[in-house]
Amino acid sequence: MSLLLGIDVGTSFIKVSVVDAETGACLATEKNMDSEATIFSKHPGWAEQSPDKWWEDVQSAIIRCHATKKYNPKNIAAIGIAYQMHGLVLVDKDQNVLRDSIIWCDSRAVEIGDKAFKEMGEEECLNTLLNSPGNFTASKLAWVKSNEPEIYNKIDKIMLPGDFISMKLTGKITTTPSALSEGILWNFKEEKLSKKVVEYFEFNEDFISEVQPVFSNHGALSIEMANQLSLKAGIPVSYKAGDQLNNALSLNVLHPGEVAATAGTSGVIYAVTDKLFADKFSRVNAFVHVNHARDKKRFGILLCINGTGIINRWIKDLCGDINYDEINLLAAKINPGSEGLFVVPFGNGAERMLQNKIVGAHILNIDLNKHSKAHIFRAVQEGIAFAFRYGLDIMRENKIEPNVIRAGKANLFLSDVFIEAFVNATGVSVELYENDGSAGAAIGAGIGAGIFSEREVFSNCKPIKIVAPENQSIYDELYQSWKKILEQKLQS
Repeated sequence: MSLLLGIDVGTSFIKVSVVDAETGACLATEKNMDSEATIFSKHPGWAEQSPDKWWEDVQSAIIRCHATKKYNPKNIAAIGIAYQMHGLVLVDKDQNVLRDSIIWCDSRAVEIGDKAFKEMGEEECLNTLLNSPGNFTASKLAWVKSNEPEIYNKIDKIMLPGDFISMKLTGKITTTPSALSEGILWNFKEEKLSKKVVEYFEFNEDFISEVQPVFSNHGALSIEMANQLSLKAGIPVSYKAGDQLNNALSLNVLHPGEVAATAGTSGVIYAVTDKLFADKFSRVNAFVHVNHARDKKRFGILLCINGTGIINRWIKDLCGDINYDEINLLAAKINPGSEGLFVVPFGNGAERMLQNKIVGAHILNIDLNKHSKAHIFRAVQEGIAFAFRYGLDIMRENKIEPNVIRAGKANLFLSDVFIEAFVNATGVSVELYENDGSAGAAIGAGIGAGIFSEREVFSNCKPIKIVAPENQSIYDELYQSWKKILEQKLQS
């Protein structure tokens, strides 16, 4: 019996799943904790997390999975890792972490990236990097170089969060074309590390580790870690991918024209294409997809909205003793439009689709005699759906026009109110699937280890529900009002 271990290093939670490679059944799933992980913000616009805490929580979740006694840990044959994208992890020559990770929603490097875009040449960046350096990993490293030279001078390797967890399991450090493209360190035309970016920022090229395909052997589980985690020494870490690419994999979004979405801490629409693509304002971004190859090109076009599920969580915490199911039930009792209440949800740093502007989150038109917390709950979910529509219209400007979007039945896609607002505001049907980031990482591990093929694992992948637009005119009118509010905020 072959089992697969999947690890998902999320912003809010660390999650681990064990999947039966033969049946695809998830035998056990555990999170690291009951409450969501802390994001440290020492200054406005900053966002950091501790890599050592990620590793501590990964180990804890693995041990808790074993404690279910639903499988024999020694039957685990491969490990896959999904991770929050764009985070910067720095280690010294002894593989010790040098500082907390500057994570994806941190805004401190926006000006550095904008300056690099102009000085390297906008046309050159869009032609070879397919993106502005923006607020991505390379720009974050440049910030460390300028502001923390004592740390920068100790760097042996730079990594993304998944690379770090793989290093802790195996002692080996690798990267992938996909990971380098996330960091805006990949030359898409030459299919290699971008010398232009390395030279512009005057980085040491030795900071970059060995480049391997996403599906490959990224190292063997060390004897020490095997003993510590009750696993078999020598099993491979055979897959590493950013969370949105991994979500696409788990939804069988692998071929041109297929589109996935998520609505967790951030919100994402992710479309696959076989063409080199660049938005002239870098509002949506191209990355190397998990199944890209020189003879079968696959790129992911990613729209990211920082301020989605995080505002839903903020409202929940603000209202005290209430859970998400109760929030969704209360929101469903209010009519579309929340009786004139609107929410602009962009309160989690610079928004790429708004050209890295920091708009903030806003609740508008509150009537103290009419509006209740239920109105706010609905207005928040509608505001998030309208943000998706705004972003999808940018993708449509770039000739990406999905007929259907696949999503896992999780996070905001558990809410009928959000789904109704999403499909009617965007005008696109949604197929809902049972999927999970850590289980998706386990599937990736099976593909990477050669236990099964893409075709075999997805042969029976069917949606559990399809939701089509029914009230587009109502939601389009509401969206146009919301859009006017956003445009006023952008001009102020």
